[in-house]
Amino acid sequence: MTASLENPDDLDARERDALETLLKRLADDEFVLAERYTEWQVRAPSLESDLALSNNAQDELGHARLWYDVLEDLGYEEQDLVYERDPADFRHATLVELPFEEGDWADPILRSYLYDVAEKLRLEALEESTYPKIADRVGKIQSEEEYHLEHAQSWLERLADGDEGHERLQDALDRLFPHALTIFEPVNRDVESDIVDLGLRDATLEEMGEEWLSNVVPYLESLDLDVPESGQMDDDEFEFEVTQEMLPEERGRDGSHTDAWVDLYDEFTHTYRELGRSETTKIMEKPE
Repeated sequence: MTASLENPDDLDARERDALETLLKRLADDEFVLAERYTEWQVRAPSLESDLALSNNAQDELGHARLWYDVLEDLGYEEQDLVYERDPADFRHATLVELPFEEGDWADPILRSYLYDVAEKLRLEALEESTYPKIADRVGKIQSEEEYHLEHAQSWLERLADGDEGHERLQDALDRLFPHALTIFEPVNRDVESDIVDLGLRDATLEEMGEEWLSNVVPYLESLDLDVPESGQMDDDEFEFEVTQEMLPEERGRDGSHTDAWVDLYDEFTHTYRELGRSETTKIMEKPE
């Protein structure tokens, strides 16, 4: 059994690097996705859906804060992690940084589904993390993410039931699916191995990626959507596999990003820079 990593001051360089890499993956995804979600405020097709996506954005920001707070164990300050950080140092998947297609409700709904299934799997892989603060925070995040996934699936089925909605979903799937695969890309393969070896997460990226495909492909195909999946038959069973050919040029995890990322970064740091801030303003206590 892997020993618990209780005290951040006792971590060696390998343990610290693995912990920092894992937390940045988690926090950056949540933070950037929340920033994108806010673009749909007062633009959703109904007041109910507007409020739902706004609540999702608030939840994701809260989750990002939970993970960034754990990074403060390693000596970081909030401004170092967000507002004064080099945009090339962010390690989020490109799925969460892509701009939405204007006025296309199928885009945030499908994006939410693709992301939330992946989030469900990686949270399950963190339940027994050897870093106690990670394991302690998983339950709160899971309870909120369950609602996000239910909301996305409800809307997917509703949109897929009509010709126009189905066509929009297919267009969004063709555009977003390769970027969804970047969720399971490594920041650094050696460090990703350390994350699992040290018990910080109990599943590899490959295992989570294959399980994600085995969930999303049959479900989306049940809605008569064509999924650009990869797989092979093995003993009468179809096994899914993420291949390099399926991935976009920019991966996010390795520091390569789409052009849209620089614009989004400038947008959410604009007020901080214009006000000449050197630290963030606290309006509530740190999470427990």
